Amino acid sequence: MASLNSRLNIEAANESFFRNFDRTSTEICGRSIYDLLHPSVRELLSSHFSYLLNGYGNRFGERVIAMRGNGRVFSAEMAGIAVQGEGDGMSGVVVLVSPDDEVGEGRERTSRVKPILTPLDARILEGVAAGVSTVQMAAGLYLSRQGVEYHVGLMLRRFKAPNRAALVSRAYSMGVLTVGSWPPRAVLDFVK
Repeated sequence: MASLNSRLNIEAANESFFRNFDRTSTEICGRSIYDLLHPSVRELLSSHFSYLLNGYGNRFGERVIAMRGNGRVFSAEMAGIAVQGEGDGMSGVVVLVSPDDEVGEGRERTSRVKPILTPLDARILEGVAAGVSTVQMAAGLYLSRQGVEYHVGLMLRRFKAPNRAALVSRAYSMGVLTVGSWPPRAVLDFVK
């Protein structure tokens, strides 16, 4: 459990929170909650936190991918609860993070090397994820149909995916595509 101020900086947390993120209190307190989360979930959580802080709701629950201090990632359930301040305003948010696996169970995944996508590759991946046809992508990107297929083939090899469905699935699982938004968007951290 951690307490966030209205700017979503961590003010205090319990020992379990520090242990889950494999960081000390000095490494966590004062930092933004987004610094502990994978880039793929930031946009979705931003809207949840915005609703809480603007008084449109009092809680949310969401699946997240978080980052430990040792370079590993883990999946967890995150709940955010608005904290009422003096008067009608919100003073902050309390977040509860429940990892799917406990630290030390050996089920952690190492954080993969980020695939580097060119802006064109990112647009093509977004199109494939949205179900846009090769001909439509070619027209929108001013490429030939074969040019689009060439870039899709490169990404299939880069992601070690046997087909387009597996490519999209791997991109989501690695955090290359944003979670919870439509149409799919590539996370800018993965684009050169």
